[in-house]
Amino acid sequence: MTHHHNYTITKDGQLLIKKMESDQVETVWDRHAAQQPQCGFCDLGLSCRICAMGPCRVDPFGEGPQQGVCGADADIIVARNLCRMIAAGAAAHSDHGRDLVEVLAEVAENKAPGYAITDTEKLNRVAAEYGIAADGKTPEQVAGELAHAMQEDFGTRKKELALVTRAPEKRQQLWRKLNIMPRGIDRETSEAMHRTHMGVDNGWQSLLLHGLRNALSDGWGGSMIATEVSDILFGTPKPAPTKVNAGVLKADQVNVVVHGHNPVVSEMVMAACQDPEMTKLAEEKGAKGINLCGLCCTGNELLMRHGIPMAGNHLMTELIIATGAIEMMIVDYQCIMPALSKVAACYHTKMISTSDKARFPGMEHVEFHPDNARKKAYDVVKAAIENFANRGETYIPVEPLDAVGGFSVEAVVGALGGTPEPLLDAIKAGKIRGAAGIVGCNNPKIKHDYGHVTLTKRLIENDILVVDTGCAAVATAKAGFKVADAISHAGPGLKEVCGSLGIPPVLHFGSCVDNVRILVLAAALANALGTDISDLPLAGAAPEWYSEKAVSIGAYVVASGIYTVLGPMPPIAGSMNVVELLTKGLGEVVGATFAVEPDPEKAAVLIRGHIENQRRKLGLDATEV
Repeated sequence: MTHHHNYTITKDGQLLIKKMESDQVETVWDRHAAQQPQCGFCDLGLSCRICAMGPCRVDPFGEGPQQGVCGADADIIVARNLCRMIAAGAAAHSDHGRDLVEVLAEVAENKAPGYAITDTEKLNRVAAEYGIAADGKTPEQVAGELAHAMQEDFGTRKKELALVTRAPEKRQQLWRKLNIMPRGIDRETSEAMHRTHMGVDNGWQSLLLHGLRNALSDGWGGSMIATEVSDILFGTPKPAPTKVNAGVLKADQVNVVVHGHNPVVSEMVMAACQDPEMTKLAEEKGAKGINLCGLCCTGNELLMRHGIPMAGNHLMTELIIATGAIEMMIVDYQCIMPALSKVAACYHTKMISTSDKARFPGMEHVEFHPDNARKKAYDVVKAAIENFANRGETYIPVEPLDAVGGFSVEAVVGALGGTPEPLLDAIKAGKIRGAAGIVGCNNPKIKHDYGHVTLTKRLIENDILVVDTGCAAVATAKAGFKVADAISHAGPGLKEVCGSLGIPPVLHFGSCVDNVRILVLAAALANALGTDISDLPLAGAAPEWYSEKAVSIGAYVVASGIYTVLGPMPPIAGSMNVVELLTKGLGEVVGATFAVEPDPEKAAVLIRGHIENQRRKLGLDATEV
């Protein structure tokens, strides 16, 4: 018997797990249970299969082998494995950025029907950062030059990425001193793979430092480019109302769900779903319309820019199929479980994969490219409409909740009157003690959404402003923290500030590549104070992370000077030297460290203590935690 209350704190999740149990359909929690006990060597980071002399492992109790066949000890093996996780995560996010730059280049040459430059002001502003003047040029000409310059950031010819100039000068100087200033985006990932090859870099400290450089190439390179180009192409987010949870599905409409991370696909699907001809076709087939909903970060991209409703985050992706209400789920890449097609086969849902680099068993593959995406989107939406006739009974267990999304840096600064000064004033006055970015995934090792929601609640009630992205952002929206009335959960100071601005105490900053928005805002605050990011009363947290992308994010956030608390333990505990460096030693190197605390109640205490300590260092009032 499934104990569904132990798996998730969400009502829709609990009810849909119960239904899937009744339907005898396997879930991620069933597969997690079947994997127990998981490999202890892997959990500690002490297993190595980098070369064919292995696989090797080191005995954590000191009774068995203490080195691999090549002689690598625990420190080397753990550091190599962690670096490879960072490299994979940085590659994933940065490849996402490359895809968007390629669309920008196609738009510049009028080879991408359906796509256009939506935010010309931002195009010109970002172009200026690359030394490209907009005077006397069409937006397409500027876009072409910018796309070319951004493509140069991916190569090996430069000494520094263009957008690192957004970081405070003190931070840039520190990166140069440590020799971790990111050069080419692809170069750092390629070098990480080279360094971790057998017989190359066997200094665990130098491996980890390069890991930070690799992560910085993501945070201040690939991911930052992805966010900026998405804004240029599809619009810079502004606050707008939306709806969240499984209740956004509609029993009387064709339900199309997009899942993954890349707005290149979802924007075209949205255009097709909103076309009056498609709506007419749906009505002819007996539906009252077409209802487009999002999952995970593709959903966040649409929510941030267009108010498209959000059905759920990572651990809801299987469950919402069990509603029987989804005609089609269209996926692109990242965080898409191969099991989805098996779940969909138990219902009537059609599964469509769209990326040339992401295929899935049991899915129909309809490949989207800039020159054909508009047509492909219409083709798949027509197929979704045709599938409406195959629907059986539906089970939509909850009513949707209200939320507000769209808090880009531009929107936040705009709400403050065009300058970060009012936010700084509120921090100086102690009305806002500090700010925390809560980001990352869901992980079946932690009760679904419990880490995100509990940590958020404890922070805002203690006057700490929360900004969030990705799956965390969906969790807090479903918990009711993303409406203006949510200030009732906030402490008196945060309640006053948010109430006067008419904003929630938890701001939706977007998808997981949009963590860079947090970096940009932190840099703006540091520059306004004439200091470094590491001096500010800020913290980051990933309470339920699981992916390699999250490892890269955590590394670039810490390397940028922000103390970061992780929920699940990374696979590093097999080397106390690595643990010591990441949780203590990095404080003297980059001015910030990691902490690991799976209990969000205790994580909140750690973050509050850090923020009050930072206030004390800045000469601001500090309270005891």
